[in-house]
Amino acid sequence: MEGWKEAPIAYAPIGVAGWLRVIWRGLVLGGVTYGCLLLLLALRLVERPLYGMARPWTPHVTQFVCRAAFVILRMRLVVRGTPMRERGAMVANHASWLDIFALNAAARIYFVAKSEVAGWAGIGWLARATGTVFIARKGAEAKRQQALFEERLRAGHRLMFFPEGTSTDGLRVLPFKSTLFAAFFTHGLDEVMSVQPVSVIYHAPARQDARFYGWWAAMEFAGHFLRVLAEGRQGSVEVVFHDPLRVDDCADRKELAAACEAAVRGAMPFAPDEVSQGAAGVGRA
Repeated sequence: MEGWKEAPIAYAPIGVAGWLRVIWRGLVLGGVTYGCLLLLLALRLVERPLYGMARPWTPHVTQFVCRAAFVILRMRLVVRGTPMRERGAMVANHASWLDIFALNAAARIYFVAKSEVAGWAGIGWLARATGTVFIARKGAEAKRQQALFEERLRAGHRLMFFPEGTSTDGLRVLPFKSTLFAAFFTHGLDEVMSVQPVSVIYHAPARQDARFYGWWAAMEFAGHFLRVLAEGRQGSVEVVFHDPLRVDDCADRKELAAACEAAVRGAMPFAPDEVSQGAAGVGRA
């Protein structure tokens, strides 16, 4: 049972019909994405002098693009629960590049991503334009990053973290790293902030590997992107918003991280003993 989940996915070659879907879906998705990006950048020129770090308009543009993406892909998006209204952050499991579209479609948020993403062709530009916070995996950067988180949180931005620190095959939730939770316990933020756990659950297309939408380990983005575009009968993705957790109800960052992990894991459709929680060969560095 465990072996086939760890093994690479054996994809069938993309046929003629699949390549036709790649072309038309790719063109429409690209047109919507980059057309709205121009609108977003134009709105930022007005937002910045009027509202500073506050962004009352541009998150709506991002959300429209991400919702449109699922219509173009003909992939069903199901949202359960309600995005919190309280000041704070959200945390979710991470399985795919599609997480960005699913979570942005379900709520108006700003992602926290590793610094390498800023240099990725196409994606990095979009991430910067939509207000992503980039972090470096260096201890020396910890204080600066914590100050940046605080600044954004105090400005009312709802940050989205992936505490696993890597993406998976979508069939497991890895232990949440507590480091990023430290920003919630400084300078009185713990007294006013909440953190909302969010589960992202993929259901593969019929007759496809259960990990079809997962993007992990050494998988190439371009190849996986083309496979998703080519798929005729898509599966679905669920975004489940759990009850927010008040930061001051937890003793420290480790307790908060553990509580969030338990909530996210509890909504996943597999039992803990069915899927190894060890990340060997699964996580994306």
